[in-house]
Amino acid sequence: MDSFEINKIVAAILLVALLIIGISKISNIIFYVDKPETPGYVVEVEQVSTNNSQQKSNTTEEKIDISALMAMGDIATGEKVFKKCAACHSIVKGGKNNIGPALYNVVGRQVGSISDYKYSKALSGYNKEWTIEELNGYLIKPAKWIKGTKMAFAGLRKEKDRASVIKYLNQNSDNPTPLP
Repeated sequence: MDSFEINKIVAAILLVALLIIGISKISNIIFYVDKPETPGYVVEVEQVSTNNSQQKSNTTEEKIDISALMAMGDIATGEKVFKKCAACHSIVKGGKNNIGPALYNVVGRQVGSISDYKYSKALSGYNKEWTIEELNGYLIKPAKWIKGTKMAFAGLRKEKDRASVIKYLNQNSDNPTPLP
């Protein structure tokens, strides 16, 4: 191979390198992107404290028209939907605790008050009663309503299902509370 052919090969390599650099510079001019001063995205995280979560649950309670919600439900549907709960809870009078506590007389009862059941610290220290509003909030998503609960139930998203289960729980009591 003589020097002329080597010069052609080196010139071709240099020409390709110059074309790549030149195309890069031209594309930067054509497609100009204004870069931000600080790269990245700002992620805003809401700080939640225990007092704030209780305030949040109270505001949620105020937004829901509980009488309209309870008008949606019926006891027969509640009995069907409660079958999801029956895997862990009993509803009969004098029923024993299973994975979850017995739910007979639950409406109007103090949260975490059954003596022979070991509640989570979150439920033991909740210091509220199981009112219709409280049950509604809890049944939407238990782990979100009372943070730290052991109950691993996904919740009842449909309002009719929640209202029906609450009516069914209220019926299974010695003294059912009057519904709004």
